[in-house]
Parts: sequence; C-alpha cells; structure tokens
Amino acid sequence: MSAPAFLNLPISKITDAFKRGDLSPVEVLETCLERIKVRDDTLNAFVHLNENARHQAIKAERAVREGTELGPLHGIPIAVKDNYLTAEMPSTAGTSANVDFPQHDSAAVAALRAAGAILIGKTRMHEFAWGMETPPARNPHDETRVPGGSSGGSGAALAAGMCLAATGSDTGGSIRIPASLCGTVGFKPTFGMISRSGIVPHSWSLDTAGPLTRCVDDAALLSDVMSGPDPDDLGSSTRPAKAIWGTEALPADSFNVGVCRNHFFDALQDDVAGSVESTIELLASAGARIVEFEIPDLAYGLGAIFAIELASSSAYHQHALNTGSVENFSDDVQLLVEMGERVRATDYLHAERFRTRLARTFAEAMREIDVVVGPTMPVTAWTVGQREVTLAGQTESVLESAWRLTYPWNLLGLPAITLPCGRDRDGLPIGFQMAGRPFDDARVVTFARIVENLVN
Repeated sequence: MSAPAFLNLPISKITDAFKRGDLSPVEVLETCLERIKVRDDTLNAFVHLNENARHQAIKAERAVREGTELGPLHGIPIAVKDNYLTAEMPSTAGTSANVDFPQHDSAAVAALRAAGAILIGKTRMHEFAWGMETPPARNPHDETRVPGGSSGGSGAALAAGMCLAATGSDTGGSIRIPASLCGTVGFKPTFGMISRSGIVPHSWSLDTAGPLTRCVDDAALLSDVMSGPDPDDLGSSTRPAKAIWGTEALPADSFNVGVCRNHFFDALQDDVAGSVESTIELLASAGARIVEFEIPDLAYGLGAIFAIELASSSAYHQHALNTGSVENFSDDVQLLVEMGERVRATDYLHAERFRTRLARTFAEAMREIDVVVGPTMPVTAWTVGQREVTLAGQTESVLESAWRLTYPWNLLGLPAITLPCGRDRDGLPIGFQMAGRPFDDARVVTFARIVENLVN
C-alpha cells in the first residue's frame, strides 16, 4: 500500500496544511483507518479502535473552517499504548487476566486531547510492560519478525502509517527498542518530565512516559505537550517544563560527542556496528568533537536495574501474588513477577547504592560532553520465536541483548532518543541512540536533528 505524501511531513506541516485548506483532519484519519484495515490483521498492532475517532475528526475539520484557535496537535491521529488509561476506551495493560482498570484519562492523554489530538486507538503491549517482543504483534518491515517491546504495538502502528504518532512507556528501553526495530524515532525524556499519573505502573523509579514519532521534530512537539509538573505523580519533577520544540538549530561543531567504547560497543551485529560507526564519522566530518571514554562500572549495571525492576513489579502485583491470580499471567511475566519476591532488601539497597555511584561517575564524565552516542540495539529485529542471538562468538538471550544498550539511561534517569541511521543486509532498520545530561532534553533533541539531517 503506497504512502500518502502527508505521511512524510512533520506534524506541524500537516496542521499548517489544515489551516490552508490543503488537507483535512477527516482525510488524514480515514487514510490511517484504511491502512489499519489493510495491514492490522497481520501486524496486530491495535487492541482497540476508538469508535469516536471519526466524530472527533469531523469536529476538528469544522473548527478549522470556523477559524477556531487550534492546538499544536489539532486533528492529528495518535495511538496510545494500552497502559495509558483512557476515558472512552478500555485499558488492559496487555493482560488477559481479570484486572479492572479505571476508565478515565491519564494525565498525558488529557494533555494530548487538550492539544487537539485525535486518539485513534490503543496499541498492543507486552503484558504489564514486561518483555521485548509484544506477541502477537509483528514488524511492518518483515512480518516474520518482532516489533520489539514493550511498546511494540505503538512502534508497528507508527511504522506502518496507521497513525501519525504514538505514546509509549520506557522502563529499560521500551520506547527506544521498538522504535529502533521498527525504524522510527523514540524519545525517553528525563525521568519525571512527563506525568505517569494514570499509566499502569511497572517500576516506580524507572518508568518514563514518552513518544514514538516519524521525525525528531514530532518527538519534541509531543514531549512539550505532555511535559509538566503533576502533584498526582510523586515522581514528577517540580521544574517548570522548558520547550524543546522549535529551539534554535545549532551546528555540529558546537557539540562535544561522547563515545563510551566499553559496554555500548561490545558484541554488536556487524551491520549495526558499521552503520553506527559511519554515523559517528559523519558527525566528525561535520565538525563535532568526538571524545572517547570508558565507564568500567557499567559491567554491573544489568544486575542493579534487574533487582530494582523485579522488586518494583512484584510490589505492584502483590495482590495477584497473595491470591494466586498471578497464575493468569503469561508464563514469562508470571516468572518475572515471582522472581521479584526473591529479591532481598539488601539486594535492592545495593542496587540503589550502585545506581547513585554510577550516576556520579557519568556526571563526572559528561562535564565536558554534551551527548553520548552509540547503537540503540546490538541487533536488528529477530524472528518470532527466536530465543537467543550469537554476537562476537557469545550466545545470549534476546531479552539480555535487547535492553543491554538502553537500560543504562533508565537507571540514570537521563534523556535518550533513538532514530534510524541505516538498514542491515535484510533491509531492517538500525537505530542510533543519543543521551544527555539530566534535564538537558532540549540539547539532546537539537543534536538529534543534526544526526537526522546527516543520515537522511
């Protein structure tokens, strides 16, 4: 199915076209719905479509004709991950267990509505935001492969042109992993920038809400719309949100670019390594100063985040554990939730102490570094049912491989963004990841625009 021209435009250009009368919200929505009709029987990206979407598009079109002041997302069809509560659609958080979630808007969804967005539907996710595959969703670039997780439905829906943007949640990489595998932009803002009120929790001190989009500008726009302090989220930052969309462009030579050679460049698929190194060379040629460094302590990071995540998830699911209803979870999620019961208090405290020490080490390293760059994923999308990958002669589980390069930025709460930087020999997307200092989201996004222009 060929893509309409507007699918290549940033959201701001589409809303400008609405105002000029060159395009209508109804036309855009119907295009997305038709693509859902054609492709979602095999991609399985959506679990629920919004029956009110057409009515909302008609209202949006009428508002344009009447000259009503329009929000920045006016008439834009956006898909919502199924752990974001919504007023007119049910939420399941990816589970078939008998869990009754409230039917009201999360803070982020309310912000999207206030900006004029049309909620087209709820996207499939790996159960309770665990997992890296999102069964039975499929990758639009190759339907024999996974779209990643846990926001896999959002990544697949966006990459297939079934919406113009989508929301995700990111605890160890769950926005950036599907974005990388599906060939979209995925942005995890600084921890606490976007309220998680009304988003089904996974890990209180790690969960971060954010967007998946078709370009960096759209990621900045959605992040601006959703960001801001919220007293209903105790992890919400009290800092006033600073705009990152429309910030002044900067040249590559104004950036010191960090390349952490240990951990982030260990055991990569050959095509991934090649594309990422080529992108770093492009940055150097454009004038960026490349600074290579190492963080030896990163070798212990996986154990720390796993202890925190397991314990947090089990705490949330305590009732299911106590009543035995955890047996209604899928096998992989049940195992992980039960494993959290075996994380000792001393394990958890050691993990949090390590986290603090690692944050200080990175802060010292990043004093003279504006962004840290590298691959988002060590591999491209693997086939459905595949359980292991072999990289640099070593075999590891796809779970371990999938979040190996994304989880450090969750552990540290730092802003991180991924965008496509090439394709492997099978035509599958490769992601390039950039991360920055806390609350320096605008600078990270500004740099991401430079990378986007270089690789496109």
